[in-house]
Amino acid sequence: MRRGRPELLIPASSLEVLKTAVIFGADAVYIGGEAFGLRAKAKNFSMEDMKEGIAFAHAHGARVHVTVNILAHNDDLPGVEEYLKELKEIGPDALIIADPAIFQMAKDICPGIERHISTQANNTNYGTYLFWWKQGAKRVVSARELSLKEIREIRDRIPEEMEIESFIHGAMCISYSGRCLLSNYFTGRDANQGACTHPCRWKYAVVEETRPGEYMPVYENERGTYIFNSKDLCMIGHIPEMIEAGIDSFKIEGRMKTALYVATVARTYRKAIDDYLADVQRYQKNMPWYLDQISNCTYRQFTTGFYFGKPGDESQIYDSNTYVKEYTYLGIIGGEKDGLYRIEQRNKFSVGETIEIMKPDGQNIETAVQRIVDEEGNEQESAPHPKQVLYVELDHEASQYDILRRAES
Repeated sequence: MRRGRPELLIPASSLEVLKTAVIFGADAVYIGGEAFGLRAKAKNFSMEDMKEGIAFAHAHGARVHVTVNILAHNDDLPGVEEYLKELKEIGPDALIIADPAIFQMAKDICPGIERHISTQANNTNYGTYLFWWKQGAKRVVSARELSLKEIREIRDRIPEEMEIESFIHGAMCISYSGRCLLSNYFTGRDANQGACTHPCRWKYAVVEETRPGEYMPVYENERGTYIFNSKDLCMIGHIPEMIEAGIDSFKIEGRMKTALYVATVARTYRKAIDDYLADVQRYQKNMPWYLDQISNCTYRQFTTGFYFGKPGDESQIYDSNTYVKEYTYLGIIGGEKDGLYRIEQRNKFSVGETIEIMKPDGQNIETAVQRIVDEEGNEQESAPHPKQVLYVELDHEASQYDILRRAES
C-alpha cells in the first residue's frame, strides 16, 4: 500500500455486484461466503462464485477480501476449519476476522492469505493494533467510534507497513463497533452470528414503573426521532483529512445493497479520490457533483460520525426512519446481440419510457426504451417480472456492465 493513495474497498453481496464494484472503480471488494460471516441474509457467495469473482477481480487489478468475522461458539470451530481449508485453495487476498480462535486457525491453515482484524473486534487504541501486528495481522479495521485525531495517533505509533482500514460511507450501527446485542435479546437472532434483525431501526418507548401502561416515545426532541436510528456516514467531503490521518483503506459499508447502490458509491468515491490526488482544486470544484451523485442512491441523511469528535444530536435522523430513494435499479447490461442489450430485469419498466444509462466514467445518459424482447423473441410492452432475462433496444449506445436506472419524482 502506497501511503497517500488509499485503497477504495467496496462491498459485494453477489458475483454480479462484485463485477459491478470492480468495473465502477473498486481497488478491492469484500465479500462473504455461505457461512461464518456477519451478513447471513445477504446472498453471499458459493465457492464457485467466489473463485470466479476472485479471478475477475485479479484480471482487472483488484483484490478480494473474504469475511470470516463471526464470534464463534464451540460448535462453529470444526466448520470454520474446513471452510478455511477451502479458502486456501481458491486464494482470496485477505480474510477479515474478529475472533482470536479463528485468527489462529487462519494463521495455521492458510498463512499465505493476509489476515485483517474486523471492526467487530473493537479496535480503539494503538496498543490493540500493536497486539494484532505481533500476532501476524497485516491490517486492522478501526472502530467507528474513533476520531481522526485518534487515528492519526495510532498511525504514529504503529509500524509504517501496518495498514489502517476505516469506514468512509454507509450505515452506522448504534451498538459499540457494531457488536449489537438487541437482536439476540428481542428475537433470538444473534447479530454476532450473522442474523441481525436491525432493531436499531425500530420504534421504541419507555415506561416508568409507577405509571404502567403509559408509553413515552423515545424522541430526541419535539420533531420525533427514533433515538437509536443513526444517519448514514458520508465522508466524501473530507477525503483530505482521511488521507492525512494515515488511513490506508477507505471502506464502504453495504454488503446487503444492490448493484445500483454499489456502482453509485464506487464511481463517486473513485472520482473524488482520484480528483483530490491529481488536483486539489478540481476536487473542491467537483464537490457539488459528488454530493449530487451520492444522493442518487438509496440513503438516509448523512453524518460525519465520530471523526470530528463525539457527535451530538445532529448524528440522529429527525422526522423519519425511512430511506430516500432517488433512482430505481432496472438492470445491468450483459452484452449485445443484433442491436439488443441483454439484461436481467430487476424492476418494472416499459417501452416508451425514458431511463438512464449509468456509465463507470461518470456519464449518465438519458435514453428511450424502444423495444423489449423476451428470450423466445416475443415482443413485450413492459418488463414486469423480476429476474426475467430480456433484450432491450435503446436509442443510445451502451456497453457491458453499464447500469440501467430510472429517476423517481
